[in-house]
Amino acid sequence: MMRRLLQLSIGLTLYGASMALMLRAALGLGPWDVFHQGVSGQVGLSIGMIVNLTGLVVLLLWIPLRQRPGIGTVANVVMIGSAMDLTLRVLPPVEGLAFQVAALIASIVANGFAGALYIGAGLGPGPRDGLMTGLARRTGWSLRLVRTGIEVTVLALGWALGGTVGVGTLLYAFCIGPLVQFFLPMVSIPEAKSNTQETMPLKT
Repeated sequence: MMRRLLQLSIGLTLYGASMALMLRAALGLGPWDVFHQGVSGQVGLSIGMIVNLTGLVVLLLWIPLRQRPGIGTVANVVMIGSAMDLTLRVLPPVEGLAFQVAALIASIVANGFAGALYIGAGLGPGPRDGLMTGLARRTGWSLRLVRTGIEVTVLALGWALGGTVGVGTLLYAFCIGPLVQFFLPMVSIPEAKSNTQETMPLKT
C-alpha cells in the first residue's frame, strides 16, 4: 500500500508540474486547462486554485451518478492544482519559439507519464475521469463520445473566457492517450490491476 501511495503522490505532483510547464510554453493548453485558465482570468484566483475547485465541483456531480471516490480521487482534488501553482512560482515564462516547442513536448510527455503513474497506483480515478465513466454508464453512450462531448464543451467555454487555445491543444488531444497507454504497463502495480483496468481508458 505504501508503494501505491508514494506512486500516487509522485504522479499527481508531476501532473500538476507538467501542466504548469505547458502553461509557460504558451502554445496552447489541454481542454480542461483552457477552461481553468479562462475561469482564473475572470475571477482573479490562481489557475491552480481553479483546478482544485473545479475538481471539487466535478466530484459533487458524482453523487447522482453513484460513483464512489477513492483515496486517489480525493488526492487528485487537493494535489494537482497545488503542485501547478507551486511550480508556476519558480518556473519563469519560456521565451523563444524553439524553447517553447521543447517545453510543450516535454510537458505533454511528462503529463502522459504522470497520468500513467497515478492510474497505475489503482487508488481511484480523478474527478473528471470519474465523471466521464459515470455519464457513460448512466447514458449507455461510449466513453469516447462522452469524453469528446465534455472536453469540447469545456474547451469552448474556456476559449470564450480567454483561455489559450493553440497547437498545444491539438497535440495534447492526439498524444495524451497513446502516451498513457505506452507508459502504463511500465508503472502499473500488480495488486492494483483491477482498478487500473477500470481507469485506463479514461486517458485515451
